[in-house]
Amino acid sequence: MNKKRDILSLTLAVIIVILLNFVGSFVFHRFDLTTEKRYTLSEATKKILGQLNDVVYVKVYLEGDFPSGFKRLRNETKEMLDEFRAYSNENIEYQFINPSKNSDKKQQNEIHKQLYDKGLQPTNLEVKEEGGTSQQIIFPGAIISYKGHEIPWQLLKTQLGQSPDAQLNNSIQALEYEFASCIRNLATVVRPEIGFIEGHGELDTLSLNDIRSALSEFYLLKRVKINEQLKALQGLKAIIIAKPDTAFSEKDKFIIDQFVMNGGKILWAIDPLFTSIDSLQKSGAAIALPYDLKLDDMFFKYGVRINPNLILDLQSSAIPVNKAFRGQQPRFELMPWMFSPLIMPTGSHPIVKNLEVIKIDFGSSIDTVEANGITKTILLNSSKYSKTLNAPVRVDLRMVNIRPDENQFKDSYRPVAVLLEGEFESVYKNRIPPQIAADSAIAFKAKGVNTKMIVISDGDIIRNEVQYSARKPYPLGYDIYTKQTYGNKNFILNCVNYLCDDSGLISVRSRELTLRLLDKKKVKTERLKWQVINTCLPLIVLFLFGIIHNIIRKRRYAE
Repeated sequence: MNKKRDILSLTLAVIIVILLNFVGSFVFHRFDLTTEKRYTLSEATKKILGQLNDVVYVKVYLEGDFPSGFKRLRNETKEMLDEFRAYSNENIEYQFINPSKNSDKKQQNEIHKQLYDKGLQPTNLEVKEEGGTSQQIIFPGAIISYKGHEIPWQLLKTQLGQSPDAQLNNSIQALEYEFASCIRNLATVVRPEIGFIEGHGELDTLSLNDIRSALSEFYLLKRVKINEQLKALQGLKAIIIAKPDTAFSEKDKFIIDQFVMNGGKILWAIDPLFTSIDSLQKSGAAIALPYDLKLDDMFFKYGVRINPNLILDLQSSAIPVNKAFRGQQPRFELMPWMFSPLIMPTGSHPIVKNLEVIKIDFGSSIDTVEANGITKTILLNSSKYSKTLNAPVRVDLRMVNIRPDENQFKDSYRPVAVLLEGEFESVYKNRIPPQIAADSAIAFKAKGVNTKMIVISDGDIIRNEVQYSARKPYPLGYDIYTKQTYGNKNFILNCVNYLCDDSGLISVRSRELTLRLLDKKKVKTERLKWQVINTCLPLIVLFLFGIIHNIIRKRRYAE
């Protein structure tokens, strides 16, 4: 009887397993039991993966003997790649490589140079050894290939002021967005068109060289002169207006306004006052006076006002100043320059989340004003210790020798970059003749469709330094005086990606993963206790289980 029952149970179990496997071959589902659903991909990511029709090959250069933090980054990267592979119909393949494995130093350096030339940034690790410490160069990144094209993927995201553990956690949080973005950019056949507006004294090609190079990986770029032509902006997804210094005509403004009404996106990088460090170095002092760009009515209608002032901030970059006496050999020292604030992005918006410090020069403050149906998000602020000076402002290099009074820096957290989203109302509503408003060729719209724009009150935020004698542009965000590279390029890239992203993928950047770290103080003080507990407790439990099991067995068979 028992034998028949056992055979029946076994047969049923086998049938259930076969049925489950059969159903599983048609129904795909993965279970994520983590609290914050860290292994659950967004719908935007799944859509991108589902559209792949060829293999994406990923070479990850994060293999070797690393500290525990980098091992964690490696393991999380592998798990994320496995998750992508599961949703891509096996169209994701990857390999982990140690670029320093070759013992030949010359060949190792050649490999490192190749990776650097491809866009991967090295990190210098300090490794503890018996005789002291040694330096180890690693490349925490990957090269992604698809249909003959490749793109670098930087895994480690650094941020000034963040602890190494926080930086690693931020890097892990960004894995899905970064990898999905790389795949989307490689797989995109028709790229959106972006226009850099010219004709109003905007920055030249050399000054925009680095950001143009970075954007060209994702978009088709063109320089556009509106020149009062109605169809000048036709076909463009977005436009960038970078540091104009000449007034816009009413016709050019009308064309820009109607571009917005029809869903066009704009990135404004505007200097309301004229001054520059180059002119200061020649004369030593200058008066910052307002430009007359004729754009104030547009900004006010859209929901912001760029104030004719300059922000001074105690959290600032530095410039070289000659400290030698007259007649002596020049002796330059780096001195804090309050007109070059360093902006620490602290918001949770996807555009600024986990970004490095951003440098601005002669920036102004922005006020938000009432605009029906428009959502305003402050992206960047000055620091707690800042103040504003209203135009006209005397800017003098000798100000570096004056010790600032902190009590005067009470104009805290002044906005310098604002995101505007919604259905904008035309600046020219009720301002143009009826015959123009009714003209089908003009197709005037008084109320726009849902769109967005970003207003930045500093034109230099998008400008890379240029050595004009050699026509050599520097990377965007690189400070030629302090030799620091700030986060300007990533900020501008995020701005444009957010404006042009219709997939919703950038929202993944705001994802939060809980940082679960051991308490280092407890680890140090209670190490022996927990070692004893972890070693002895399992043995004690096992011993007690054996005794109880033996007692139960004796009683069962005694009966």
